[in-house]
Amino acid sequence: MVLADMATEFIQNKAIYEQVLQRMVSEAEEFLWIATADIKDLYVHKGKRMVPFLEILSDTLEQGVSVRLLHAKEPGPNFRQDFDRYPALISGLERLLCPRVHFKSVIVDGRQAYSGSANLTGAGMGAKSETRRNFESGFVTDDPGLVSQIMDQFDQVWIGGHCKACQRRAFCADCPLDERV
Repeated sequence: MVLADMATEFIQNKAIYEQVLQRMVSEAEEFLWIATADIKDLYVHKGKRMVPFLEILSDTLEQGVSVRLLHAKEPGPNFRQDFDRYPALISGLERLLCPRVHFKSVIVDGRQAYSGSANLTGAGMGAKSETRRNFESGFVTDDPGLVSQIMDQFDQVWIGGHCKACQRRAFCADCPLDERV
């Protein structure tokens, strides 16, 4: 069943990879917002090849889509090495690290969203084999009320709406309230 036929659909395991990473991300025309606690060097299908998800994000930026990535901890060395291979990410990706982020969401153009348990990792997003993936679940929706709430949660962290009262600010290298030059 496709999302256009229903406002909200519960998905799990490999369906997260298929619905979110393969379908939703490719449909972004204006903006793509991704929130995750953990982020690793995730590989996805691009045609018949497996490529770093970072390549998909780079392609998305090159198509004029704004991409924001909100995550809780620094990614590992493989992710950072792949990141450096894509100049569009270096110059265009908006990224914010907030150690308190534990929610996982993907928002496309303010029209559709995923919210659930899956981190932006191969095991979390269902991109690994049946025997190596996590058991994850969530929902995809195009219900305007739900999409708005998911966007608001993301946006409040992005603009620093929780920073003044946060007792982890000393550990936050990217606090939106800090003035950066």
